[in-house]
Amino acid sequence: MTAAPAAAGAGGDLAALAGTIAANVRVLRLQQGLSAERLARFAGVPPAVIAAIERGDGIASIETLWTVAKALEVPFSTLLSAGTSVGTTVIRRAAARVLASADGGFTSRALFPLEGDRRVEFYELRLAPGAVERADAHAPGTTENIAVTEGTVEIVTADGPHRLEAGDCILFDANTPHSYRNDGTGEAVLYLVMTYAEPVIA
Repeated sequence: MTAAPAAAGAGGDLAALAGTIAANVRVLRLQQGLSAERLARFAGVPPAVIAAIERGDGIASIETLWTVAKALEVPFSTLLSAGTSVGTTVIRRAAARVLASADGGFTSRALFPLEGDRRVEFYELRLAPGAVERADAHAPGTTENIAVTEGTVEIVTADGPHRLEAGDCILFDANTPHSYRNDGTGEAVLYLVMTYAEPVIA
Protein backbone atom coordinates (compact mmCIF):
# COMPACT_ATOMS: atom_id res chain seq x y z
CA MET A 1 0.00 0.00 0.00
CA THR A 2 1.57 3.27 -1.05
CA ALA A 3 1.71 6.50 0.85
CA ALA A 4 -1.09 8.96 0.21
CA PRO A 5 -2.08 12.31 1.67
CA ALA A 6 -4.18 12.16 4.81
CA ALA A 7 -6.44 14.82 6.23
CA ALA A 8 -5.17 16.91 9.10
CA GLY A 9 -7.26 18.67 11.69
CA ALA A 10 -7.62 22.41 11.90
CA GLY A 11 -4.80 24.29 13.52
CA GLY A 12 -2.25 24.09 10.73
CA ASP A 13 -0.18 21.36 12.37
CA LEU A 14 0.06 18.98 9.41
CA ALA A 15 3.80 19.58 9.10
CA ALA A 16 4.31 19.07 12.84
CA LEU A 17 2.41 15.78 12.77
CA ALA A 18 4.37 14.60 9.74
CA GLY A 19 7.60 15.49 11.54
CA THR A 20 6.55 13.62 14.68
CA ILE A 21 5.66 10.51 12.69
CA ALA A 22 8.92 10.75 10.73
CA ALA A 23 11.05 10.96 13.88
CA ASN A 24 9.18 8.15 15.63
CA VAL A 25 9.37 5.73 12.71
CA ARG A 26 13.09 6.35 12.29
CA VAL A 27 13.85 5.97 16.01
CA LEU A 28 11.75 2.81 16.34
CA ARG A 29 13.31 1.34 13.20
CA LEU A 30 16.85 2.01 14.41
CA GLN A 31 16.08 0.73 17.91
CA GLN A 32 15.07 -2.57 16.34
CA GLY A 33 18.14 -2.69 14.10
CA LEU A 34 16.07 -2.52 10.91
CA SER A 35 17.11 -0.94 7.65
CA ALA A 36 14.46 1.07 5.81
CA GLU A 37 14.35 -1.65 3.17
CA ARG A 38 13.79 -4.40 5.73
CA LEU A 39 11.03 -2.45 7.49
CA ALA A 40 9.42 -1.93 4.09
CA ARG A 41 9.46 -5.69 3.49
CA PHE A 42 7.92 -6.37 6.90
CA ALA A 43 5.22 -3.76 6.25
CA GLY A 44 4.58 -4.89 2.69
CA VAL A 45 5.18 -1.44 1.20
CA PRO A 46 7.75 -0.11 -1.27
CA PRO A 47 10.97 1.22 0.33
CA ALA A 48 10.14 4.63 -1.13
CA VAL A 49 7.12 4.80 1.20
CA ILE A 50 9.26 4.35 4.32
CA ALA A 51 11.75 6.88 2.97
CA ALA A 52 8.97 9.41 2.37
CA ILE A 53 7.55 8.87 5.87
CA GLU A 54 10.96 9.38 7.47
CA ARG A 55 11.53 12.57 5.44
CA GLY A 56 8.20 13.92 6.67
CA ASP A 57 6.89 14.30 3.11
CA GLY A 58 3.24 14.72 4.06
CA ILE A 59 1.39 12.04 5.99
CA ALA A 60 0.96 8.49 4.75
CA SER A 61 -2.54 7.07 4.49
CA ILE A 62 -4.03 5.68 7.67
CA GLU A 63 -3.83 2.17 6.19
CA THR A 64 -0.10 2.54 5.60
CA LEU A 65 0.56 3.89 9.09
CA TRP A 66 -1.36 0.99 10.65
CA THR A 67 0.75 -1.41 8.58
CA VAL A 68 4.01 0.24 9.64
CA ALA A 69 2.97 0.21 13.32
CA LYS A 70 2.18 -3.48 13.04
CA ALA A 71 5.54 -4.19 11.37
CA LEU A 72 7.29 -2.33 14.21
CA GLU A 73 5.12 -4.19 16.76
CA VAL A 74 4.01 -1.00 18.51
CA PRO A 75 0.54 0.50 19.18
CA PHE A 76 -0.64 2.85 16.44
CA SER A 77 -0.53 5.83 18.82
CA THR A 78 3.21 5.32 19.32
CA LEU A 79 3.81 6.65 15.81
CA LEU A 80 1.91 9.84 16.71
CA SER A 81 3.37 10.31 20.18
CA ALA A 82 5.04 13.67 20.78
CA GLY A 83 6.29 13.27 24.35
CA THR A 84 5.06 12.54 27.85
CA SER A 85 1.62 13.57 29.08
CA VAL A 86 1.41 15.24 32.48
CA GLY A 87 -1.64 16.44 34.41
CA THR A 88 -4.86 17.41 32.64
CA THR A 89 -5.16 17.64 28.88
CA VAL A 90 -8.02 19.26 26.96
CA ILE A 91 -8.34 18.22 23.32
CA ARG A 92 -10.23 20.80 21.25
CA ARG A 93 -12.08 19.62 18.16
CA ALA A 94 -10.68 22.55 16.20
CA ALA A 95 -7.12 21.41 16.93
CA ALA A 96 -7.71 17.69 16.43
CA ARG A 97 -5.47 15.66 14.19
CA VAL A 98 -7.50 13.60 11.75
CA LEU A 99 -6.17 10.79 9.58
CA ALA A 100 -7.99 9.63 6.47
CA SER A 101 -8.03 6.65 4.15
CA ALA A 102 -6.52 7.11 0.70
CA ASP A 103 -9.96 7.73 -0.85
CA GLY A 104 -11.14 9.98 1.99
CA GLY A 105 -14.17 7.81 2.76
CA PHE A 106 -12.89 6.85 6.22
CA THR A 107 -11.47 9.18 8.85
CA SER A 108 -10.10 8.57 12.32
CA ARG A 109 -9.74 11.24 15.02
CA ALA A 110 -7.74 10.47 18.14
CA LEU A 111 -9.67 11.36 21.31
CA PHE A 112 -6.71 10.94 23.63
CA PRO A 113 -3.40 12.80 24.12
CA LEU A 114 -0.84 11.73 21.56
CA GLU A 115 1.92 11.41 24.13
CA GLY A 116 3.63 8.51 25.79
CA ASP A 117 3.25 4.77 25.46
CA ARG A 118 -0.28 3.55 26.06
CA ARG A 119 -2.25 0.33 25.96
CA VAL A 120 -5.69 1.89 25.44
CA GLU A 121 -6.65 4.25 22.61
CA PHE A 122 -9.92 6.10 21.95
CA TYR A 123 -10.99 7.17 18.45
CA GLU A 124 -13.89 8.78 16.60
CA LEU A 125 -14.40 7.01 13.27
CA ARG A 126 -16.44 8.39 10.36
CA LEU A 127 -17.49 6.48 7.25
CA ALA A 128 -18.99 8.12 4.18
CA PRO A 129 -22.04 6.43 2.61
CA GLY A 130 -20.93 3.20 0.92
CA ALA A 131 -17.38 3.48 2.27
CA VAL A 132 -15.54 0.33 3.30
CA GLU A 133 -12.47 0.28 5.54
CA ARG A 134 -10.53 -2.98 5.71
CA ALA A 135 -8.09 -3.49 8.57
CA ASP A 136 -5.30 -6.01 8.79
CA ALA A 137 -4.96 -8.20 11.85
CA HIS A 138 -3.57 -6.40 14.89
CA ALA A 139 -1.16 -7.95 17.37
CA PRO A 140 -2.47 -10.89 19.45
CA GLY A 141 -4.38 -9.68 22.49
CA THR A 142 -5.72 -6.55 20.78
CA THR A 143 -9.45 -5.93 21.21
CA GLU A 144 -11.80 -3.38 19.67
CA ASN A 145 -14.89 -2.08 21.45
CA ILE A 146 -17.06 -0.01 19.09
CA ALA A 147 -20.22 2.00 19.73
CA VAL A 148 -22.25 3.28 16.77
CA THR A 149 -23.79 6.70 17.37
CA GLU A 150 -24.99 7.57 13.86
CA GLY A 151 -25.90 5.53 10.81
CA THR A 152 -25.87 1.83 10.02
CA VAL A 153 -22.68 -0.18 9.60
CA GLU A 154 -21.63 -3.73 8.89
CA ILE A 155 -18.58 -4.86 10.84
CA VAL A 156 -17.02 -8.11 9.71
CA THR A 157 -14.95 -9.98 12.31
CA ALA A 158 -13.58 -13.51 12.50
CA ASP A 159 -17.12 -14.58 13.46
CA GLY A 160 -18.66 -13.12 10.30
CA PRO A 161 -20.68 -9.98 9.49
CA HIS A 162 -22.52 -7.99 12.17
CA ARG A 163 -25.02 -5.26 11.34
CA LEU A 164 -25.12 -2.42 13.85
CA GLU A 165 -27.34 0.63 14.09
CA ALA A 166 -27.15 3.76 16.24
CA GLY A 167 -26.91 2.75 19.89
CA ASP A 168 -25.47 -0.71 19.17
CA CYS A 169 -22.03 -1.81 20.39
CA ILE A 170 -19.63 -4.60 19.55
CA LEU A 171 -16.53 -6.03 21.22
CA PHE A 172 -14.22 -8.37 19.31
CA ASP A 173 -10.70 -9.75 19.12
CA ALA A 174 -8.87 -7.73 16.48
CA ASN A 175 -6.05 -10.19 15.82
CA THR A 176 -7.64 -11.25 12.52
CA PRO A 177 -8.50 -9.12 9.47
CA HIS A 178 -11.74 -7.14 9.92
CA SER A 179 -13.68 -4.45 8.13
CA TYR A 180 -16.22 -1.67 8.57
CA ARG A 181 -18.80 -0.77 5.90
CA ASN A 182 -21.36 2.04 5.89
CA ASP A 183 -24.65 0.46 4.80
CA GLY A 184 -26.67 3.65 5.04
CA THR A 185 -27.25 6.73 2.93
CA GLY A 186 -25.73 9.16 5.44
CA GLU A 187 -22.44 9.42 7.26
CA ALA A 188 -21.82 6.80 9.95
CA VAL A 189 -20.12 7.80 13.20
CA LEU A 190 -18.49 5.25 15.50
CA TYR A 191 -16.46 5.48 18.68
CA LEU A 192 -13.67 2.95 19.11
CA VAL A 193 -11.78 1.95 22.23
CA MET A 194 -8.79 -0.16 21.25
CA THR A 195 -6.98 -2.14 23.93
CA TYR A 196 -3.57 -3.71 23.42
CA ALA A 197 -2.16 -6.65 25.38
CA GLU A 198 0.37 -5.87 28.08
CA PRO A 199 3.92 -6.52 26.88
CA VAL A 200 5.51 -9.74 28.04
CA ILE A 201 8.50 -9.08 30.27
CA ALA A 202 11.23 -11.66 29.73
